[in-house]
Amino acid sequence: MAAVPSLKLNDGNEIPMLSYGFGTANFMGQDKDIANATVLALNNGFYHLDCAECYRNESGVGAGIKASGVERSKLYVTTKVVGTIDQDVAATLDASLSKLGLEYVDLYLVHVPFSAGSPEGLQKIWEQMEALPATGKVKSIGVSNFEVEDLEFILKAAKIVPAINQIEFHPYLQQREVVDFCRQKGIAISAYSPLSAITQARPGPADVAYAELAQKYGVTEGDIALRWCLDQDIVAITTSKSEERLRGYMTKTLSFKLQPLEVERLRIVGTNKHHQGMGIKYMTMTFGNYKTGQAAPAQ
Repeated sequence: MAAVPSLKLNDGNEIPMLSYGFGTANFMGQDKDIANATVLALNNGFYHLDCAECYRNESGVGAGIKASGVERSKLYVTTKVVGTIDQDVAATLDASLSKLGLEYVDLYLVHVPFSAGSPEGLQKIWEQMEALPATGKVKSIGVSNFEVEDLEFILKAAKIVPAINQIEFHPYLQQREVVDFCRQKGIAISAYSPLSAITQARPGPADVAYAELAQKYGVTEGDIALRWCLDQDIVAITTSKSEERLRGYMTKTLSFKLQPLEVERLRIVGTNKHHQGMGIKYMTMTFGNYKTGQAAPAQ
């Protein structure tokens, strides 16, 4: 298998650019199933694991890490705190570390910007995040699903600029304003649901481009979708329970690069359709969204 390229973050740490995600198909899975998925990912070279407290499967990931026997030094583990009203971020991190069976995570993210009750509540969450690197329990801190206004607000008082912003990103949801703003501020981008245009949003205007590029390079359309992110210096988070597919991503995806005009072709055709997954809607319904006025359900 080819070596997974890394992206240098603004804090000097490096992040592997291919990641195995535990949302979507693995969401709220049974520990045994999640442990098996973790071992499958690690056995096929996916040492970057993307988790979250709200996926409710961190203990399964931890069991899989232990069962795999892979050294901690080879792993890159991301997890997330939701960022709810007055949430104790340090305590949430400790709970995640306990479930994962780890002493630290490589990257810790605020999962959403809108469940903290107010912009001031969000700022309090970020202030708690900023205290974590000094504890040795996290190496890098960042955000997820943040729009420009959210980033602008926390940056007004931030002592630490987020290292990364994890967003839904594919040809039908390019979020260019967010991407451009992050790049201006030195904030990296990671993409969840990078395969949505070929797995969730068909038929669509990018179908022909995907098929033609896959034929040209002798790879799958999934490889093209991941490569489209990588060739824009964007970390790609994917998932599969197929060993053949995972092995393919670690070999074929890393064996070629798209030409700049091919990246641009997918960008242009993608603007002719809009598709967004259910992630934001789920987080809003489950944890509230002060931007839309949706209150969190009573516990």
